[in-house]
Amino acid sequence: MSLAQRVLLTWVFTLVFLIMLVLKLDGKVQWNWFLIFLPVWVFDGILILMLAIKMAGHCKPGYDPRNGSPDLRLRAWYLTAMLLKLGFCLTLCAKLDKLADVKLTFVCIPLWTMLLGALVELGLNIFPERREA
Repeated sequence: MSLAQRVLLTWVFTLVFLIMLVLKLDGKVQWNWFLIFLPVWVFDGILILMLAIKMAGHCKPGYDPRNGSPDLRLRAWYLTAMLLKLGFCLTLCAKLDKLADVKLTFVCIPLWTMLLGALVELGLNIFPERREA
């Protein structure tokens, strides 16, 4: 998938989600929150599938990890972050639809974990390990 296609796909799913969110918040539609977040989940599902395929490519014979692509640890972090975001969206929708009586603090735990991991990853990128010869 080219960069232009990924950008267009991101914009389309974001636009559809925002339109559905505004319609729900204005009271024009009486859909449940799981339906409102459907574009987000479809987009996340596509990203998770793409990440899983790229991670599976590391397992094929003849793979050379020195060709400049991100290592498996980084891709595993991306996959974990996507799953944490998906968990946050699911628990948020369950709370908004009153399917689960959960405190908002517990709903936000996956989001906070993802943000903390992103800060660690940012710190590792800003201050890389120094290798002295």
